[in-house]
Amino acid sequence: MVLTKITKRDGRVVDFNQEKITTAIFKAAQAAGSSDPALAKRLSDAVVHSIATRYGTRAPTVEEIQDLVEDTLIASGEAKIGKAYILYRQKRTELRNLKKAILQGKTDEETDLSLNALKVLEKRFLRKDANGTLLETPSQLFRRVAANVAQAEAFFGGDTLAATEKFYERMRKLEFLPNTPTLMNAGTPVQQLVASFVLPVDDSVESIFDALKHAALIHKTGGGTGFSFSRLRPRNDFTGTQGYANGPIKFMRLFDAATEVIKEGGVQRGANMGILRVDHPDVLEFINLKADGKSFTNFNLSVGVTDMFMEAVLHDREYQLVNPRTKQPVTTLSARGVFDNIVALAWQRGDPGLVFLDRLNQHNVVPALGEIEATDSCGDQPLLPNESSPLGAINLLACVTPDGKDLDWAKFRSLVHDALQFLDDVVEVTRYPLAEIERASKNTRKIGLGIMGFADVLYHLGIPYNSEEGLAWAERIMKFIKDEAFAKSIALAEQRGTFPAWQDSTLAQRNIQARNASFLTIAPTGTISMIADISPSLEPNFAISFIKNVMGDTDLVYVNKVFSRLAKKRAFYSDQLMREIAERGSIQQMQDIPEDVRRVFVTAQDITPEWHIRMQAAFQKYVDNAISKTINFPVDASLQDVAQGFLLAYKLGCKGLTVYRDHSLDQQVIHIARTRKHAQQSAAPAEPQELQRCAECGATIQFSQGKAVCQVCGTAILP
Repeated sequence: MVLTKITKRDGRVVDFNQEKITTAIFKAAQAAGSSDPALAKRLSDAVVHSIATRYGTRAPTVEEIQDLVEDTLIASGEAKIGKAYILYRQKRTELRNLKKAILQGKTDEETDLSLNALKVLEKRFLRKDANGTLLETPSQLFRRVAANVAQAEAFFGGDTLAATEKFYERMRKLEFLPNTPTLMNAGTPVQQLVASFVLPVDDSVESIFDALKHAALIHKTGGGTGFSFSRLRPRNDFTGTQGYANGPIKFMRLFDAATEVIKEGGVQRGANMGILRVDHPDVLEFINLKADGKSFTNFNLSVGVTDMFMEAVLHDREYQLVNPRTKQPVTTLSARGVFDNIVALAWQRGDPGLVFLDRLNQHNVVPALGEIEATDSCGDQPLLPNESSPLGAINLLACVTPDGKDLDWAKFRSLVHDALQFLDDVVEVTRYPLAEIERASKNTRKIGLGIMGFADVLYHLGIPYNSEEGLAWAERIMKFIKDEAFAKSIALAEQRGTFPAWQDSTLAQRNIQARNASFLTIAPTGTISMIADISPSLEPNFAISFIKNVMGDTDLVYVNKVFSRLAKKRAFYSDQLMREIAERGSIQQMQDIPEDVRRVFVTAQDITPEWHIRMQAAFQKYVDNAISKTINFPVDASLQDVAQGFLLAYKLGCKGLTVYRDHSLDQQVIHIARTRKHAQQSAAPAEPQELQRCAECGATIQFSQGKAVCQVCGTAILP
């Protein structure tokens, strides 16, 4: 007699899966000091035989099966494993009750989400009524999104029901997740599903205030916006009305204030990227916008630098500042001095970063439509004015083989194809905030498929992030995604047609008919990687154990599950050890942990800037858009460390760079358990980093002993 069905706790009768029993027994065996999968399988077979003997054709309940597992383990002489299983079962019951509490008494047997994931979903994504009562569970959320996006299939003669099930299963299993606006808004009256926008800001009051209004509409629906303010005439320039121009910075303050107002009433924090060309006359003021630590809290800032500027930095030459109104030079500055100013503020505050404008335009597939001047709010999606792009990420950890030694490349291929189809459907069904955004977005159909879980995959494979083998895996994975995404985009073009601007594209010159002008973007995946309970994007894990501040007032504690499983398997796991890891953040100096484990389980602070940059460059080789990656520096990093990071990124072909020195801000999203005071006392800079402001030009520069002039403008510095 063969057991085929079981009864779930919610009363549903579903197919029986013996693997779940085997996995539960194996986990109990690991806790009892055994790591023999064959033993777990033999005990599982014995349980199944007992179930079939006792219950015949009736579908037993989950609780009845668990009772028989306990009885079978004891009867088989495996008392230690039986005790561990009982404890495991108790913990699962406690966890189930906690999850039920988060879901306001609801249960969701179709998903297996962590507590942290449920907290994020409940607070941000699950629909509620006016009284705050939940109207859906996570599985119902995923089904809502899948059914809504799959409606696009009908436009092209596809099977909407089949697509709904396919998309639902990918999300339910956490193999693929779309960006936040899709999860929030799909199937709701809002129906704005796109995360990334770039809005034009031309040199007129009308254009500036149109952009301000349009940004507010986008932020209201959960999207983020990027702007280039480089077209605005500089401060005190001629206006034609017997007055003087305000310059881009004053107008940026309006955008920052409007974002603050919008975000106070929403569940998604409004975000902006502000970019100013390095040759704009107001660039020094722009570089120093966040020097006080209080201003422009709703902006990421990046200086748009050119190859000409970077070459001037490398050769210590001057370069010209150009009035965008007249297109005429107004003065010259030391390129190295301006670069040092950028470095000083990045070291001090994390802003500004750099965007390499010429690199963005080298990969502009539709140059006939204009020059790329800006990116979205995170710097990963270069877009033309009024373009937008939906984002989503593949869970690489879901592609690891059961033995943990390779990726299931066939599953990986299928996942890439399904994810790309999903994002192309999003372009079709989203309700765009403005008609001009819809026209521009559908004209090029740009999408951004990315990844999450890369660092955890390396943990599984036993490969250090900061190694040549780690770089090789990065290139192998991203090249595979590029090839398969390109193949799927070409296949979709055969079924649905190319993007409308194809005739004016570089793809047309190569006779490559694709559905999308661009399709790969490495976005941060901050929220969706929390839902999937894996490492974010391509980033290394910040720590083996850490605390993450979510949405301003919620602290979630994370312990890396790959490390936890390995520690139990290798029998060096203990609660005391895990507490010590949470205190330290890094395990590199912990002699109680085997050396080979310490070598693999590196975290962001264990990795030198060079390896961070090299990893970003390895991925960038096969990403047609850009990459959002933070180069983490320890608290004792020097200005020279930051400068070397920017220069290496330029040398290796990155499209931009953002740096962050630990504890350089009073508040940060991720932190290890140790206090800021302790971090500063235990890791003070080896050499004092003396920063001063030039009274003439406002540059923030490190002034070495004996140097009495500003490196930017040459003004004498008085003692």
